[in-house]
Amino acid sequence: MQNMSSLLLLGFALLAGAVVPFQAGANATLGRMLGHPLWATLVSLIISSAIIIPVMAGFKVSAPTFSATLKGPWWIWLGGAAGVIYITAALLLAPKLGATNFIVAVIAGQMMASLLIDHFGLVGLPVKPVTLLRISGVALIIAGLMITQIASKPPRNPLAQPNPATTH
Repeated sequence: MQNMSSLLLLGFALLAGAVVPFQAGANATLGRMLGHPLWATLVSLIISSAIIIPVMAGFKVSAPTFSATLKGPWWIWLGGAAGVIYITAALLLAPKLGATNFIVAVIAGQMMASLLIDHFGLVGLPVKPVTLLRISGVALIIAGLMITQIASKPPRNPLAQPNPATTH
C-alpha cells in the first residue's frame, strides 16, 4: 500500500470481511428460529433496509428520479438478487460446512468469478486481463479450500474396532 489512505481502506475492507462469518451464523440461527431459511433471508434484508434508510437520511442522500432507474443495462438489478442468493446460501450452508469452509468456498467462488469479470470487463468494470500470476493466486485460494475441508474431517483412528451392531 502506498499511503495511509490506502491502509485505512484496506482495514475497512478487512473489517467488512470479518463480519461476514458472523452474518452467516446469525442468519442460520434466525432461519432455524423462524422455521424456514427464506424467512431469515427476508428478515435480514428488512433489517438491512431499516439500517440504511436512516443512514441515507442522515447523509441527506437525495432519491433518484424514476427515469434514472430505467437508464441502466438490465444487469444492474442483479446485485439485489445476488444478495438474496448469498444470504440464503450462507444460512443454509454455514451450519453444514462450518464458518471457515463456507467463507473459504465463497472467497474461492468470488475470485474465480472476479477473474472472468476483470478479463472481459463485465458489469461495467474495466478490462484487466487474466495473467498466470493472477490464476496462480486463485489456485492458492482453491488449494486453501481443499486444505480447510480436509482439516475439518474428524481424524480417523486406525486402532478403532468397527461396531458389530452397525456393520452389515
